[in-house]
Amino acid sequence: MERETADVLITTGFIRLDAFLKLCASVSSGGEAKHFIQNGAVSVNGQICTQRGRKLTAGDTVRFGGKTYRVVSDEN
Repeated sequence: MERETADVLITTGFIRLDAFLKLCASVSSGGEAKHFIQNGAVSVNGQICTQRGRKLTAGDTVRFGGKTYRVVSDEN
């Protein structure tokens, strides 16, 4: 069974991982995002990421809480 990937639009060239988790409503606060990221619960492009300031750009994928999100940008 194929897992669904949700596209999440950003309007800038990049977004920090902690802000991205808030944007896609996976967490309710920056503190909550920090906790999950530092405890290895988030992967970026298939690898566990513990850097909450990691810059995400269009094409990156984030997996958290059993869901997969793809960063898309309206910038050309």
